[in-house]
Amino acid sequence: MKWPKVTPSHGASWYVKWIATITIVIGAVLNSLELFPANFYFMLAGTGLWFIVGMLWFDRSLITLNAVIFVIHFIGLVLHYSYR
Repeated sequence: MKWPKVTPSHGASWYVKWIATITIVIGAVLNSLELFPANFYFMLAGTGLWFIVGMLWFDRSLITLNAVIFVIHFIGLVLHYSYR
């Protein structure tokens, strides 16, 4: 069975989504290695890029999810620097 292709390919959003995905994976690795605050920067970049993809695709679930996760990681970054 072949899965149907439903997302755009090789347009601007295609490149942004893959850069965002790689960035989030790097952020997750940094988080598991407890490398703070680098993990926050990668996660902020990745979720910000996925937010842009959601806007390009007019996908409310991607917009909502990534806006919320962006805010969560931003708060984590603020708290990281406030406890120093």
